[in-house]
Amino acid sequence: MDNLLQPDLKSRPEPAAPRKKLRRDPPALRIVGRMVGLLILLVTLALGIYVARLYYVYPQTDDAYVRANVVHIAPHVSGPIVELPIQDNQHVRRGDLLFVVDPRPYQAAMDMAQAKLDLTDLEIKALDNAIGAAKARQAQLEAEAEYDRQYLDRLVPLLKDQFVTADQVYSARTKLAAAEAAVRNARNEVYKAENQLGQYGAINARRKAAEAALYDAKLNLGYCYVRAPFDAYVTNLNIAVGEYANEGKRVVSLVDNRTWYVMANFRENFLSRIKPGMTAQIYLIGYRNHQFRGVVQGVGWALFQENGATVEGLARTAPTLNWVRLSQRFPVRIILEDRDSKHPFRMGETAVVTIQGFKKVTP
Repeated sequence: MDNLLQPDLKSRPEPAAPRKKLRRDPPALRIVGRMVGLLILLVTLALGIYVARLYYVYPQTDDAYVRANVVHIAPHVSGPIVELPIQDNQHVRRGDLLFVVDPRPYQAAMDMAQAKLDLTDLEIKALDNAIGAAKARQAQLEAEAEYDRQYLDRLVPLLKDQFVTADQVYSARTKLAAAEAAVRNARNEVYKAENQLGQYGAINARRKAAEAALYDAKLNLGYCYVRAPFDAYVTNLNIAVGEYANEGKRVVSLVDNRTWYVMANFRENFLSRIKPGMTAQIYLIGYRNHQFRGVVQGVGWALFQENGATVEGLARTAPTLNWVRLSQRFPVRIILEDRDSKHPFRMGETAVVTIQGFKKVTP
């Protein structure tokens, strides 16, 4: 009973804990927070605009390299190299001597061709004299044949009155036939002499052939002295005096200094915003603080792809992951316009290119 009369202390609800008062930030701190959030939003928006401008309005790439045309110089004649006045990496101007092939055999060939030309002139004179003699002989035989013809014409009427015999008429007719045959032979001799002379109008074929042989010999002699065809830099020179130079085989390589350009590889989704004639802003890794100007010459039209390449008449299709698509890069050729002797270009330099559109770039 006592237990029943005693109150159940555990079943009583516990008194609620006193509520803590919420701390309110000062108004100035709330304003600063809102300003920082707004600033972050503006910076994010500006960064997005900059990235869109950079990648879509003014495409940029650092996959670019300075290029120039490399020309391999080969002699037109063969022989040992007897002079080599150049050095590796040397700058040469148009017309500068690069190397000399031994000219002595070609000098001898030219002298022989000159001698043949002189002999040809003498032969032509002799043939002219022979033609003159043949024509004189032809004229003489024609005169004799004409006399024999007239003599026969006088004898034939006399045969009816028997003032001459038939044998005399036959002898005169035979003599005329022989004279006419001699005229034909003389005429053939004239034709033969004229053909040997080789005269066609104002041109003599014999002399023309001798002149051509002499000209060819002079060319070969001139080819012994190999000169720079344009302003360039000598590169990768690995020869010395005494080495044998073969006709048509490379001896010296020249980097063409007339035109320098940048080959910039842009992703294919940028190509619609790159047109020939657009201006480009270029920075070279070696000259970070110097800006160069260029003009887009053209955009590449084709890339080699192993997928679909023909192998022994069959198309080869490589397996691909359809969920991974990488943008192809197409080469864009940009001609470097401004040249600076203090910042010379070197083939293979890395460049950063930004297409500026159809406007001038302020250097």
